[in-house]
Amino acid sequence: MDPFDRSTWTEFELAVAAVLDELGPGDVVTYSEVAQEAGRPGAARAVGSMLRRSDGAGFPWWRVVTADGRLAAGDVAEQTRRLSEEGVVARRGRLV
Repeated sequence: MDPFDRSTWTEFELAVAAVLDELGPGDVVTYSEVAQEAGRPGAARAVGSMLRRSDGAGFPWWRVVTADGRLAAGDVAEQTRRLSEEGVVARRGRLV
């Protein structure tokens, strides 16, 4: 998946991108909510995989968290910083 060439993407990837493109500063959603809004309930892991493959390019990945409010493993400090800049509080790898 090339994060900049959407002409090669699947319908699912395009639907997920459309959901993510609508997120604004301070918005936080779960992987499951993104999957649901993209028309594929139960595909939360696929959303996470898509974000990992894109390496965050072009998507507000920091606005997506797990169902229990945990931040992205491996990017906790960066995700916390970006959320904080938008007025969202996270501590110890979780939304507060």
